[in-house]
Amino acid sequence: MRPATVDETPAPGERPRDLVRRLAREKAEAGARDGEWVLAADTIVVENGAILGKPADRSDARTMLQRLQGRWHLVLTGTALRPPAGDTLHAVESTRVLFAELTPEQIDWYAATGEPDDKAGAYAVQGLGSLFILEIDGNYSNVVGLPLPTVRQLFEGAGSDVRAFRRQ
Repeated sequence: MRPATVDETPAPGERPRDLVRRLAREKAEAGARDGEWVLAADTIVVENGAILGKPADRSDARTMLQRLQGRWHLVLTGTALRPPAGDTLHAVESTRVLFAELTPEQIDWYAATGEPDDKAGAYAVQGLGSLFILEIDGNYSNVVGLPLPTVRQLFEGAGSDVRAFRRQ
């Protein structure tokens, strides 16, 4: 795994779906080396039209959690696959998530765990954040940050089978 550094700032007027699609594509291109497959993804949380990326600090994480608590929000993940030859394929997956009502003490406790520090929307559904998720409408792996059925479909679109790959 090679992290790709790209500017994640939304362009003026850029819609959330377009943002994650662009960021995934840019990350795939930035991490590309000749002869290699590159898979890249970017995930954001959207609440009432506002994009919630990774919190800047613990105070920002608390603010995001306060905003999400007791509400439905949308998790969008852009995924891009760059095959060794050919064009980069991309897709955007969308999942709705219902967050529980939280007390100020619960928000402070969760923020203090450090888990929200580098997570879109300031929570990890695969970690302690799962304590506060009441319902998921859509793909769970998308909320984690890599929608696996979408990855399979991108590989198929590139004429390959994801099952042929293994970590080396």
